Amino acid sequence: MPESKSKALTGLKWSAIERILTQGMQFVMMIVIARQLTPGDFGLVGMLAIFMAISQTFIDSGFSTALIRKGEPSETECATAFYFNVVVGIACYGLLFAASPLIASFYGEPILESLTKIIGLNVLFSSLAVVQRAKLTIALDFKKQSVISLIAVVVSGALGIAMAYTGFGVWALAAQTVAMNLLVALLLWVLIRWVPVEPFCWATFKELFGFGSKLLASGLLDTLYKNIYQIIIGKQFSASQLGYFTKAKQLSELPALNITQIIQRVNFPLMSQIKNDDKQLEQAYARALKYAAMVIFPLMAGLAVLAKPVIQVVLNDQWLPAVPMLSLLCLTAMLYPIHAINLNLLQVKGRSDWFLKLEVIKKTITTITLFITVPQGVMAMCLGMVVNSFMALFVNTHYTGKLLGLTTKKQIQLLLPVAAGTVLASLAGWMVLVNVSEPLLQIVLGGLAGFGVYVVSVKRFCKDEYREVVHRVFSDYKTA
Repeated sequence: MPESKSKALTGLKWSAIERILTQGMQFVMMIVIARQLTPGDFGLVGMLAIFMAISQTFIDSGFSTALIRKGEPSETECATAFYFNVVVGIACYGLLFAASPLIASFYGEPILESLTKIIGLNVLFSSLAVVQRAKLTIALDFKKQSVISLIAVVVSGALGIAMAYTGFGVWALAAQTVAMNLLVALLLWVLIRWVPVEPFCWATFKELFGFGSKLLASGLLDTLYKNIYQIIIGKQFSASQLGYFTKAKQLSELPALNITQIIQRVNFPLMSQIKNDDKQLEQAYARALKYAAMVIFPLMAGLAVLAKPVIQVVLNDQWLPAVPMLSLLCLTAMLYPIHAINLNLLQVKGRSDWFLKLEVIKKTITTITLFITVPQGVMAMCLGMVVNSFMALFVNTHYTGKLLGLTTKKQIQLLLPVAAGTVLASLAGWMVLVNVSEPLLQIVLGGLAGFGVYVVSVKRFCKDEYREVVHRVFSDYKTA
């Protein structure tokens, strides 16, 4: 096996282990905390999500992507990025600290003033570890990242659970997130042992920012619109409604975003190495698209169908108003990996200008959708998110088709067999749902029925991919 392919497979394995273990642990701990807190507590933290996300986008400013794309960045490039990240991190926290009374006044929630000052510490801690994380990604060293993340999740989760059970309310969530980011930063410094030794270089900064600035603008647009729903719901409705929405969004994004990140973290540095070979690049991206769909489509469809029993078993009845939101948001999250793979191609090819352009187009569509749906309530907003996601598919694939032969039509043809199997599996799960009343049995039997139908469908509609997956699984088993 070629060294690059072997390294990629190892990276993919550890990337998957890191995301599955850490997010699985984090999910379990968050469920335990959610059983002790109220939807309103989660709504309060959700009100601050956009401010934290925008700060993080400014801190990175596309520099980590620029470093990864280079493959072997120099010490001057790493040091320049580090100094910039830290300065912006300090500035962002200062702004959050100063603006905390205004944020509390905007939402009409006095507790948000002190909550902003505490949760805002996350941006400081994150700014200290951007370059270290980029270095591990360039090396495809996800084993260290998995160790770091797992330790941070377990320790911070235990702290959050202890505080939730002793009556600290929303402060349990604040302590959990701050402790996790602090531990990640500390462990990255201890295990990587990289410190900047070169001075800040303006020429290097201009080069990195020339590429990263367009990603920064794109990231700000994306971050604003990903979190604008929290702002509107928190302002127009109630903390409880925002809590239901936030929890539904978290549950729908758990499998979608983690699978997307597993693919992206390996796909981007690997594809950057073959960016000048269009034929090889097209084949690699087509393969990534289909395998991503084969995993995420049935997962999200299954969660959409079994949303009610999942909420009943995993959380409790106080969260039942989140069920219809979860079902709709699963359809939105279903296309996350497809969007990400298409956008990755633009970054690999260095077309950050196109990246920005299509973000503007998509956000214009989102703005129009919001004007239409907000007066109709939270459920209408969720439905609008589904429409936006499918419209974004056509926008993203149109630009991908300009770079390679992966046109919108070809990508739809690639995904149709997987979509057909997903529909059949969803119907099987739904049949169980309407004929069984016990929530746990609905999940188990519905999941098994859907899985069985999906495997048969994939074997029928995606023969080559099915054979390759089976071969890899059994060959790995035999050599284990």
